[in-house]
This record gives sequence, structure tokens and C-alpha cells, in this order.
Amino acid sequence: MTGGHRTQLTVDRRRLVRRHNPVLSAPHPVDTLTVGNGDLAMTVDVSGLQTFPNFHELRPDPRRVVSDGRGGLPEQRRRPFDRDDFQIPLRTQSSWGWYRTRGRREYALEEAVTEYPTARGPVPYLDRMGLLRAADPIPEELEPGAWFTYNPRRAHLGRLALDALPGGPALGHPERLERPRAELDLWSGVVRSGYRIDGEPVEVTTVADPVAHRFAVRVVSPLLARGLAVSWVFDPQPDDLAWFELPLDERVRWHDLGPGRGRAHRVVESSAYVVDVVSTGVLSARDGGARVTASTDAGALELVVTLAPSAPEPAGGEGTAAFPAVLRASEEWWRHYWTTGAVVSFEGSVDEAAAELERRVVLSQYLTAVNCAGATPPAETGLTYNTWTGKFHLEMHWWHAAHFPMWGRGHLLERSLAWYHGALGAARETARRQGYRGARWPKQTDPSARESPSLIGVFLIWQQPHLIHLLELLRREGRPDAFLAEHYPLVEATADFMADFAEERDGEFVLPPPLIPAQESYLVDRATNADPTFELAYWTWALRIANQWRKRLGLPVRAEWERVAGNMRRPALMPDGTYAALATPPLLIRKDHPSMLMALGWLPDTEVIDADVMAATLDEVWRGWDLQSSWGWDYPVMAMTAARLGDLGRALDALLLPSPKNVFLPNGHNPQMPGFLTLYLPANGGLLAAVAHLADAVAAGARLPSGWRMTAEGFSAFPRGSRSAATD
Repeated sequence: MTGGHRTQLTVDRRRLVRRHNPVLSAPHPVDTLTVGNGDLAMTVDVSGLQTFPNFHELRPDPRRVVSDGRGGLPEQRRRPFDRDDFQIPLRTQSSWGWYRTRGRREYALEEAVTEYPTARGPVPYLDRMGLLRAADPIPEELEPGAWFTYNPRRAHLGRLALDALPGGPALGHPERLERPRAELDLWSGVVRSGYRIDGEPVEVTTVADPVAHRFAVRVVSPLLARGLAVSWVFDPQPDDLAWFELPLDERVRWHDLGPGRGRAHRVVESSAYVVDVVSTGVLSARDGGARVTASTDAGALELVVTLAPSAPEPAGGEGTAAFPAVLRASEEWWRHYWTTGAVVSFEGSVDEAAAELERRVVLSQYLTAVNCAGATPPAETGLTYNTWTGKFHLEMHWWHAAHFPMWGRGHLLERSLAWYHGALGAARETARRQGYRGARWPKQTDPSARESPSLIGVFLIWQQPHLIHLLELLRREGRPDAFLAEHYPLVEATADFMADFAEERDGEFVLPPPLIPAQESYLVDRATNADPTFELAYWTWALRIANQWRKRLGLPVRAEWERVAGNMRRPALMPDGTYAALATPPLLIRKDHPSMLMALGWLPDTEVIDADVMAATLDEVWRGWDLQSSWGWDYPVMAMTAARLGDLGRALDALLLPSPKNVFLPNGHNPQMPGFLTLYLPANGGLLAAVAHLADAVAAGARLPSGWRMTAEGFSAFPRGSRSAATD
């Protein structure tokens, strides 16, 4: 295994990690565990497999309605957190598995365009689609935009389930499992489950290969001789088709199905993939090939499932492997993961909240490695299940992955950089079509890098500097000049767009309409919104960092980038002297994301932001923000700002603030919206970034509050200020 920085170990990392192993002792729709490797993941129930999918299936909340356009939550959703409102589906998903539906006609992307007047002339935006769910009514004129929004979709590749041959033990409901106990051993990435069925013991071990796209399972039970079995099941795609989409064409064909091995070729519309199944038992196809079952008369059964995009042989020549080899590979990979990079322990703290924060930190490290460390940026629900049809949101990539280089594991972020290089042409074309230089990165997209039509997403701009920020974090972690040369084209294209997007007015540079800031509450004002506080600071910092990269590569400074960075308009203030969200009416809505806080803390220091004003702004948010309308990463935002201001007590309070949006389940997931967003990985990544900021503040001399003790080691240097970056 490669990557990671081995550090001097003063914390007993194995004991730290394992004391937070999640354990399931009863079935519940949110009690799931996931194994995976960043590019492939499988979510299992208390059986240790995907045995009871209907019990975990999403049940849409009838009280949920489309946003009111001001970022507010409908009154019927304002209630305390209740875990019974949530479910986590049992899915198997990958970074490469996607498919498209067929519409009732062919659609052109231009049908989703509206032109907006700007100082440079009309600019086209793909905004003719503003609804969130395929089940919502869609006017015919918005049909093209809806189709491009919903397509492509991330595929559910199949299900690995405890099963039974005819006459074997019935498995209709998870209550059939007597005294179940499923534990995820974080140190090895292995789920071990034990229970009884009809009084007989069943032991299940489930693991994912850390490199190849495969899963392995071992079942030990006397019931195997009486018909208990394990099946790979091709469920129909869990698709919520819009009225204008035709039913899916799904087909599967098994090849060379023998006593202990078989290969399936599955087609979903124009997409296809292959599945290899190898077992120590006998394989038999059932349900017209939709299910292949492994059974044995012995006391133990092993099954290995390998998946790959459709090809004569599995992608990368992965071949097959036996259960012991997959188990051993997982144990080695995860041991290396936990013993390299950074670590934080709150052991020795008197405050009882410290143990809970430590639990969240450990579980978040596992969940982000499994879901957010693949060849493409992750979806907000990672590889666990689909929201927004499984598409990834580039404004969220910082939240998912910036912590990797902060924690000395930047190689996991680097896995996705090849996608950005491949997407550069599409981003350049978006900018060219709108009349800008450089590359304009989409908000919501898929492996093709095509932007999804949206009433909100196409107007967001805060994702534009992210790539510069992420690359600078990697550089700070420690990268050779060759790394800078390889990725400089991404920096240059990003900075070219940013400099061209800003408009000069009276010797200052502004961020003009149409736009929507990171706080999406200003949707209805998108045609007049200008100069959001956070984005003004972000433009200043990122353009300066881009020029620092040029200096390190021996290139001359780009005068245009420096001129824009040095003359950005200062953010607007509220009457009380705190920062507004943006410079145009309504200035500030106290709902959704308090994004102006991100201009100091989340973002390194710039001359655009005054620390005293930001401290007063944090005080105002603390007193008067509608946290019911917040999202899971807003608490890390407050914590990072507080940490940068030296107030570690408030930073810790923010991370543990009691709120329905700041609950972390026993498996480490952070649920947000019943029936839709039942886990939210940006909150996990944000938590880790905030804890890195805490560790940095302590290292710089800030004091933890009474009752707290923190041991931290292995953290990378932060990019502090754009002006000091040249001398780090």
C-alpha cells in the first residue's frame, strides 16, 4: 500500500479506534454498516448482509415540500429529531456504475437555457429545472431540463443477501434473527455478525477488498446443511421514474455458471457491467437469472463477488480471489490507514461530551474513506444510496475531502484529480459558451462533467476556487515540484475564469449578478445578487495562491490575477457592524448556511476580512440564527471560525450543539431530511476539518476549556494567508 505519512505514535491508535466500533443489537431502518474502498461500497443490515431491503427502504416524508426559495424550512418539518423518521437503504454502488433512462422524445440541452442580462451582454444559464424529485409534477416546458437533471443516474449494482433454498429457514423479517449482534471492526474494515435462527447459531463475516472491486463473505452455521444460503441478487433499479420517462430495460445473462463459479453480464438501458461470483459451495441460478445462490452441506460457506464495467475481463485485470485473501488485504489496508496520518484523542477529558466528539471523529474518518475517496468526487450520500440521482456536487467536494490532506492522508484526495483533468474540457466549454475565459466548474454533475440544469446550482460560484484550495492543501502536506507542474493547468484555467468573472467598477472588482451565494436562501434574488462576503474573500485568496504557484514554477506573476485579488470590494456590513451575507438586498437572511463566517476560519486569512468584525458576526449568528434550517456542515463552519479567533470553548460547543441537524447515529451518519437526505457526508468531512483547525489552534497556543484534554499528532500545515503563502 502507498500513501500516507507515518508519524511518531504516542496515542494507542488501535485502542482509540476500536473503542468506537459501531455495534448493532436490534434491527432498525437506520442501523446499517458499510464496507467499501472509496470506489465501491456495500451497505448491510444487522444480518451482516443485505438481507432485509424492504425494512430499510426510504419512505418519502409527505411533510417535505420544495424549498420556499428563501432557504426556510416548512413549518411541518420543524420538530425534534426522531430516528424513527429516517431510513438508510441497502445499496451496492460504485464510482463507475451509471445508467440513463429513455425519455418520451430526444431532448436538447439548449431547451433548458435562459439568458440573463449582464454588463458583458446576455449570458446563458441552464436554469429551466428547479424541482428536487422525479415524483414532483413537472410542467411540459421544463421536461428537457428535468431529464438532464435526473440523468445519468448512479446504479444499484446488486445485493449480497442471506437466503434459503426451498424448504430452508424462512427469512421474511429481521425479527427472525434472535439476539442479533453486528459489529464493524474499524481497525480492519470487517463486519462480524452473530445471531440465531430457529435456535441455531449463524456467524457472518463481511469485508470489501481495499483495492479491487469485490466483496467477500463467510457464513458459518449448522443451518447451511438445512438450506440456509447466500445469494447475489439483481434487484430492479430503485428508480422513481418521472411521467415522461419510459420503463427501464433491464436484462441479465449468466455465462459459464458452474458448481462454484459464474459470470453475469447485466444491461440497464445502454449501460452494462459484469459480476463474477466464486464460492466454496454450489451455485445455482434462480428467478430467471436475477438471483444466483450459493449453498453447501458443509458447516461453512464462502462467497466472493467481483464487479467491473462491461468488458471481456474485469477492469484492471482484477481476476478473482478467495475469502482469506480479501480479508487479509482489508486488515492490512485499514491498519495502515489508522497508523499513518493524523490522530486525535480526547482521552483524559473530564467533560462527558469529549467521548461523544471522539466517537464522531473516529467514525467520520472511516465513513469518508469508504465513501469519499474515489476516482470521482463523491455524492453527498457517497456510495451509500442516491440523492440527486447519485450525482456529485463540486461545491461539496471541499467538505468531503479537504480533511484528507489536513490529516496527512492527501493521497486519498489525489485519487479524484484525474477526473478534474478529464473534466477540464467540459468546464472550459461552459465558460466559453457564457463568454468567459478559463474553466467554469459545474455545481452538480456526473462522470461526464456536464452541468445539471437547476434553478439554484448553476448560479453558485463558491465551487470555482475549491480546486485551488484543495491543491494548495495537498502542496502544504508535502508535494514535489513535479506535482505543481502536473496540476498547474487546473489552477490556471480556474484562476482565468475567476479573474474574468469579476467586474471592475470604480477601481474595485465586484462579483456581479446573476449569482447565488453559498447560503442558497437568495434564490429569488439571483438576477440582482452581488458581492457575497465569503466569495469576495475566497476570490482574493485563491487568485493570490494561483500566482504563488506560478512563482514556484518559475513563471512570471499574472498581473491580471494580482490586480483583481488586490482590489476586491470589501464586504458589506449590517447596521450593527457585523458582516452581511451579500451587498444587495436583503443583505442577510438568518436561515440556511451562515456562509459569511466561512470568510475567516474555513478560509485562510485575507486583508478583505477584519477579525474583530468577524468575531461580532459569530456572536450574532450564535444568538439569532435559525438552526432548524441549518445543514450538518454549518456547525463545523462555526467551529472553524471560533478556532481561528482563539475561542476553543465556543468551537467545541459548536461541534456538539444540540440541534436536529447535528445528530450522529451509532454508525456515524448525520441525518438531515426524513425520506430523502437520511445521511450527509459533508457533515462528517466538515467535522474532521474543524477538528484539524482545533488541533492547529492548540499547537499555536490557544487553550482548551476546563475539563477538556486533546492529544493530536500528525497534522499538516494549513495555508494561512494569501499574502504569507510565498514565505511558508
